Amino acid sequence: MSKLTVKKRHVIRRSQIARLLDRLADEIGPSAELFRSDRIERIEADVPVEIYLVDKKPLLMATEAWAFPTLRGLVEHPILERQVVVDTGAVRFIANGADAMRPGIVSISPDIRAGHPVQVVEERHGKPLAVGIALFDAADMELKERGKSVRSIHYVGDNIWNLEI
Repeated sequence: MSKLTVKKRHVIRRSQIARLLDRLADEIGPSAELFRSDRIERIEADVPVEIYLVDKKPLLMATEAWAFPTLRGLVEHPILERQVVVDTGAVRFIANGADAMRPGIVSISPDIRAGHPVQVVEERHGKPLAVGIALFDAADMELKERGKSVRSIHYVGDNIWNLEI
């Protein structure tokens, strides 16, 4: 995979930090406090999401609509919110960037909303494998028996995962 090109990097203001943490709290609730810091930097890079460095580590990503932890953020600060758990057979596919398909999903947290980010974790150890966008609300996803349920946007080994500052 090609290396991520960082175009600009700058510290964001306290008011911008507050707005970012508010958007994060809308997605993951009180767990957003795990990512609070006095120094958060924004990276402009050639990826479709904004990357935020919390204490010089790429722990958050955001779009205009939402903010969510990166995989490194989820590994460093595990959260229980917004989880889709996949079985062992799906792990290697998800870790290589595949979308989460319904037959491989064993558990869905009830707080999942369509069009919002979720973490895809493996069932044995609960380690995050990917961050994706839910294609259905939790109740609708439970009813489905086949097909895509989560579109992968960030996975182990991609450009964001390999970002070094």
